[in-house]
Amino acid sequence: MKTKPILAIVAGLLVCVATVGFFNRDKIALAVLERGADQALANPTIEGLKTGLHAGFCGTGSPMPDRDRAGPCLAIVAGGKLFVFDAGEGSAETLNLMGLPTGQVQAVFLTHFHSDHIDGLGGLGLQRWASSSAKSPLPLYGPTGVEQIAAGLAQVYSQDRGYRVAHHGAAIVPPSGFGFEAKPFAAPAIGSEAVVYDQDGLKIIAFGVDHRPIEPSLGYRIEYGGQKIVISGDTKACDCVTKAAQGANLLVHEAIAPNLTQIMGKAAKDSGQAGVSQVFHDIENYHATPSQIADIANTAKVGGVALTHIVPALPLKALEGPFLGDAKQKFKGPFWIMQDGDLVSLDSQGKLSKSQVLRN
Repeated sequence: MKTKPILAIVAGLLVCVATVGFFNRDKIALAVLERGADQALANPTIEGLKTGLHAGFCGTGSPMPDRDRAGPCLAIVAGGKLFVFDAGEGSAETLNLMGLPTGQVQAVFLTHFHSDHIDGLGGLGLQRWASSSAKSPLPLYGPTGVEQIAAGLAQVYSQDRGYRVAHHGAAIVPPSGFGFEAKPFAAPAIGSEAVVYDQDGLKIIAFGVDHRPIEPSLGYRIEYGGQKIVISGDTKACDCVTKAAQGANLLVHEAIAPNLTQIMGKAAKDSGQAGVSQVFHDIENYHATPSQIADIANTAKVGGVALTHIVPALPLKALEGPFLGDAKQKFKGPFWIMQDGDLVSLDSQGKLSKSQVLRN
């Protein structure tokens, strides 16, 4: 038979190719880097999002350690313009890796002032300033009190501001473009809402949610081109979300699985970490479960659900079933556990499509 000689020849060729590749690995790596840089910088994802309404998940995590998820962050692209809702740790880096350049962020909207929703703001502001040579500060919308955050970040980064200008020059980092411009508004009560942005066909409505004792706490409804995306913010299961989400194409809702957090709490208690155990217990009463979210989605007749702010972390994909419980049996539309880098786009008919755009 001739099979063995042929296999031997093929094997020999593969060894030769591998050997050549090994000794040229530096050149190959540099070529790959050059090609990747060209693609990432010359053709960012946002270039393909000039029309319609899109949701980019730049942070799907929580305060709990999770190497695969940045802190809470949602990017909305409406008619090619980029807006960010919350900016948790690592979210600016994730935005850039998604091809949603921080230099193109038009404004940031905060749902509330919990640390995990704002601890990436400093990096986001600096990256936007330096990468776009911004001449004016980044607008920062939020309930009354957002002024304190903008002022505090300006103070914290004031020395770094001086370093950047001295090193790169005022043409690259104009001093006038540093930091944030606070855009405070009166927070609507739980169940009430208020228009906080209305420009170029894009309307953003804030509504009060129930995250007590954290007050104020908000969700947002984004309306553009006849389509609607609703962001719950952090909240327990609440009629306030059902009301705001009526007929929405996509509901982006935070989610917790008490059956899993209770395991974590018991482990913390058994290891002598009483404080950590208490935290796991306390967080159950101001977040919503996937099953509750499915009920909200059905009542509001939304087109699909995207779960974010995932609590606890899900290191194994096999945990997604226990995390969701009976939610997918209740709600028959798309019901996704989102990952960093996911992008959901709405077509002209409001149909949802999901893709992964994170670039490593």
